Amino acid sequence: MAAPRGALLVGLLAFSLGTAIGATASGSYFGPRPDRLATVAMPSGAEVTAAIPAKPMVARGVYSAEVLRIADGDTFEARVQVWPGIAITTLVRLRGIDTPELKARCPAERVKAEAARSKLAAILAEGAVEISRVGLDKFGGRIDAAASTRSTADVAAAILHSGLGRSYSGGRREGWCS
Repeated sequence: MAAPRGALLVGLLAFSLGTAIGATASGSYFGPRPDRLATVAMPSGAEVTAAIPAKPMVARGVYSAEVLRIADGDTFEARVQVWPGIAITTLVRLRGIDTPELKARCPAERVKAEAARSKLAAILAEGAVEISRVGLDKFGGRIDAAASTRSTADVAAAILHSGLGRSYSGGRREGWCS
């Protein structure tokens, strides 16, 4: 039995309205917003893209990390072993601290930023780097994590203790220039 034309029209209208509301809520017409996607390279060379959850999760494990480069005093790039045979390359921001930026607003900040970067490089050079309490960074594209080395149980605390950074729990950061 064929559906009456009025029922088809109402169904089509409801579908269109639902699609429009969904597109407005998600920021795009199809699927999650592009700024809520992450791409991970697999060992085979293939890439997998997945949606980032709206509420960041924190992984509870401890992961071995091979340091590839030091970005600044509170961020480094690492190849992180997430499962036997599976590693990802990501930027790791030290959880709970802020250090001066290399793209400084004044010469004094640049000097402090270089000192913080050198300190982080020296600590991570101790070897046996591990990260834990892993979560997504608020800007995306990197993770927040606690880090430790063979000789330093809490890398962020060591940076703070050296006077080259300050505590940070999110929100607006203070400047480094007088």
